[in-house]
Amino acid sequence: MKSVIVLGAQWGDEGKGKIVDIYSEFSDTIVRPTGGNNAGHTLVVKGEKYIFHLIPSGILHPGKKCVIANGVVIDPKVLLMEIDRLKGRGYLQDDGQLKVGLLANIILPYHILIDKAREEKLGDRKIGTTARGIGPCYEDKIARVGIRACDLLRPESFAEKLRANLEAKNFLLKNYFGGEEVPFQRTCDEYLAYGERLKTYLIDTSLFINDEIAQGAKVLFEGAQGTLLDIDHGTYPFVTSTNTTAGGACTGSGVGPTKIGAVIGVSKAYATRVGGGPFPTEMFDEEVQKIRDRGNEYGSTTGRPRRCGWFDAPVVRYANRLNGLAGIALTKLDVLSGLPNVKVCVAYEIDGVRRDQVPLLLTEFEAAKPVYEQLEGWKEDISSAREFDDLPKAARKYVRKIEEITAVEVALVSVGPERNQTIIRRNPFRA
Repeated sequence: MKSVIVLGAQWGDEGKGKIVDIYSEFSDTIVRPTGGNNAGHTLVVKGEKYIFHLIPSGILHPGKKCVIANGVVIDPKVLLMEIDRLKGRGYLQDDGQLKVGLLANIILPYHILIDKAREEKLGDRKIGTTARGIGPCYEDKIARVGIRACDLLRPESFAEKLRANLEAKNFLLKNYFGGEEVPFQRTCDEYLAYGERLKTYLIDTSLFINDEIAQGAKVLFEGAQGTLLDIDHGTYPFVTSTNTTAGGACTGSGVGPTKIGAVIGVSKAYATRVGGGPFPTEMFDEEVQKIRDRGNEYGSTTGRPRRCGWFDAPVVRYANRLNGLAGIALTKLDVLSGLPNVKVCVAYEIDGVRRDQVPLLLTEFEAAKPVYEQLEGWKEDISSAREFDDLPKAARKYVRKIEEITAVEVALVSVGPERNQTIIRRNPFRA
């Protein structure tokens, strides 16, 4: 299959960075279609750790073309820091490797200040945002007052739009939130300087991606966050500000759905989520800290400890329904090694009634009690397994149980953070 979307099948943080890195070997072009620098993809290559917030992690493969598409909201300061960091480590020596959408909306200082102030004002009702300005930037985009990357190349137009926005934003910051105003001239000069540095990367990314597909290139679309954080279909309001599903990848990149060959959903062998919102399988016993520490379950963007729970089949079934999954990339199976027993949630009980599907109402999701099946654990260290039959019998049984209760094939199993700690059962680019 020529074009493959990789996305999160849970609440984000599923290990998409590593999966994208692995599939990048078989692709020509890697596209980031949505989200912002609230996402963080972590991977380990030859013992070295890399964290990406905006640039697709495929940039670590020589000669690959990487695209930040129009659906992404970009903090230019963060993007330039990421570019400089990569260059300092010997990557991105050819600027032609990276393409950035001319129509991508830009995060400005007032977006970040409003994001932080709003969370503080919510108090106990806070959403758990990363306070990177993502939501307020998307709000401006929808309100049609957003400033886009192309505006940074037109000083007079940028200044006019910035001045108009600051009139409203500064009034809000000062009179409602009681904060400081954003200065016009300093901000204008700073962001025009960012535009000058970024102009070499700015192109019509939709045209570029579609041309790549027309020429037979294998294109990999790198999703951000996870399906249950989708603005339309997630656990609203505890969601992100964009569409994290396969449809969102098409919209954000400007590529029609008929050009997509397969969708791979990334899921941990257990479940995690960050911030507020319902989480039926959340663990509170002594096992949770073992899993959190062994799985390094701390946010790569914020450092916040993640909430941990058992594998939730209704959630992955829901992800399958929304995305049309061709396979699951199952990550961090090794983290469960050593546990005497492992559980999987096969359904919920809500008000005494068994429910096999994710409830749409937040109140019902919050009241959901997991219905578990318990399986035998395994003691063996599985980090050296390279074929499915190398796994202990109990681990293989666990993977097959996940396939059974989700009705989706497990196409890949990750047994450690390194590239080679991976069992590829079916490669979507060779299917």
